[in-house]
Amino acid sequence: MKLAGKVAFITGGAQGIGKAIAAEFAAEGATVIISDINLEVAQKTADELSATGAKAKAFKQNVADFEETTKVIEAAAAEFGKIDILINNAGITKDALLIRMKPEEWSAVVSVNLTGVFNCTKAVASIMMKARTGKIVNIASIVGLMGNAGQANYSATKAGVIGFTKTMAKELASRNILVNAIAPGFIDTEMTKKIPVEIQEKMKEQIPLKKLGLPQDIAKAAVFLSSSDSDYITGQVLSVNGGMYM
Repeated sequence: MKLAGKVAFITGGAQGIGKAIAAEFAAEGATVIISDINLEVAQKTADELSATGAKAKAFKQNVADFEETTKVIEAAAAEFGKIDILINNAGITKDALLIRMKPEEWSAVVSVNLTGVFNCTKAVASIMMKARTGKIVNIASIVGLMGNAGQANYSATKAGVIGFTKTMAKELASRNILVNAIAPGFIDTEMTKKIPVEIQEKMKEQIPLKKLGLPQDIAKAAVFLSSSDSDYITGQVLSVNGGMYM
């Protein structure tokens, strides 16, 4: 029970990697706050975890909205007395080659994936600073390190998240708030299941371990960076990618 007594706020926690992180945190004893723009799905995930005996609550949140984000995080902190851990996981994709990418597709991805991380971190930082402790884990991506054709918007936001992570690690270290990032490679989620099988096989060929990662692989890394096991680690990017990018 590495997270016993901790309160974790997980954005985009209703499904995929976010849901896996919520489940892993709950199994490690944390109270999990599942925020998502889709309250119905978030509530379903919270109910599933509560049925196992875990403490879980769902909140509707659009991370791109600063005012809404601040209110939701303040409400969660008031209800549970604190927020020990923030997982900035919410993200979207709107893939297109640059020449075909619409300005609104660029802006939408930036507003959720990058501005959303700013909004959530700013709201949580004031709470953690008063407590003089906290762990923040930002979910970046392998494409933020190596780029990917057709994902100029997504790659730029994830590279931005990495730079933001390092800056926050320096700004918040004096208050014992540790900030790190995880850069997942190709992970077996509902999103990747929609990719044609032949393309999935080509993806696997690029990975030394010859397989996609599982959401649980990211969740376990998040547990490590959120627990006392990582108390002397900050400003780092943990790549969980099967060796695809080194």
